[in-house]
Amino acid sequence: MARERQAPSEEHPSKPDSLGDIRKPSWMYVLRKTMREFIADECTDLAAALTYYAVLSIFPALIAMVSILNLVGRGESTTNGIMDMVTPLLPEGADETIRPVVDELTTASEPGIGLIVGILIALWSASKYVTGFGRAMNRIYEIPEGRPIWKLRPWMYALTTVLLVLVALAALLLVVSGPIAETIGNAIGLGPTAMTVWNIAKWPVLVVVVIVLVALLYYATPNVKQPKLRWISPGAVVAIVVAALATLGFGLYVSIAGNFSATYGALAGVIVFLFWLWIMNLALLFGAEFDAELERGRQLQAGIAAEESIQLPARDTRASDKKAAKAEEDVERGRALRESRGRTDDPDADGADRAAGRHDGDDADRTADRHADRDEHH
Repeated sequence: MARERQAPSEEHPSKPDSLGDIRKPSWMYVLRKTMREFIADECTDLAAALTYYAVLSIFPALIAMVSILNLVGRGESTTNGIMDMVTPLLPEGADETIRPVVDELTTASEPGIGLIVGILIALWSASKYVTGFGRAMNRIYEIPEGRPIWKLRPWMYALTTVLLVLVALAALLLVVSGPIAETIGNAIGLGPTAMTVWNIAKWPVLVVVVIVLVALLYYATPNVKQPKLRWISPGAVVAIVVAALATLGFGLYVSIAGNFSATYGALAGVIVFLFWLWIMNLALLFGAEFDAELERGRQLQAGIAAEESIQLPARDTRASDKKAAKAEEDVERGRALRESRGRTDDPDADGADRAAGRHDGDDADRTADRHADRDEHH
């Protein structure tokens, strides 16, 4: 049954606004609670479900992103450049799973109306991950999904489109701006120095883009009215740091100790890639838990009773209210079925009929007792 949430405003004036205003006991509470809620919310299972959706979504998402880049004539060069940058960061063998698909996408011809249909199908498939992430966020924030389907689906499609466009623009910026930096450097006499500076500066740019994408996921997917959007969410920073450290550790394990080929044979690269995706989703959910518990800590410091539930208002409750009403109706029908001993499930049935059912049942019980006594006597 949906839980009624009479929550204060998401912008309650008593809550500390900046991280520096949060006191040390609150920080200690947030860190401890994050670990406990991460386990209690079964985030390892949620990450496994998100990995499944990611596998279904990642290649259609690549189709959509490459199609967007093809509109400006930079599909092949941009995606190849991004793969060259990302490959050293992936665990050994993971790039062997992704690169053939990317190469096939970037060399495919544009089939006119087929391209548009392909983009729409890709967006539909890629939105499955975003929708699944929203369900995980609802569990983290302890709130049921209350948005009607006609409101939820368009919102998730729009968010998926925004995320894909941002990724495509970031990819275009990172790859195309390199030659631009070289041209400008040659024009002002810096030469190779400009490229060296850019090769260093592009990584912070990529990190900022990823943080913004994660912050959008955290802010826009759950059914809660969160405080104002922070483009650099603390949880997003935590997620990126955890993901980077986990990728480094997993990469070392695969290259030094992990012998996936002996166990999985030709599927070793696929298994490594799936395991890495699962780790990335764990990092994302851990960052989301940190953001949620940080909000709880801010509320507790403001004197809001959030020790049991995070006090944020829902975006919408129409769907959850309808489910709650149906659940209550099922309870009433079950009670009527029990009281009438299976004669009716109508809670509005006449009381005399229910009473008759109870009397018949009592008579049957008494008859059974008499038979039992007689058998015992004999």
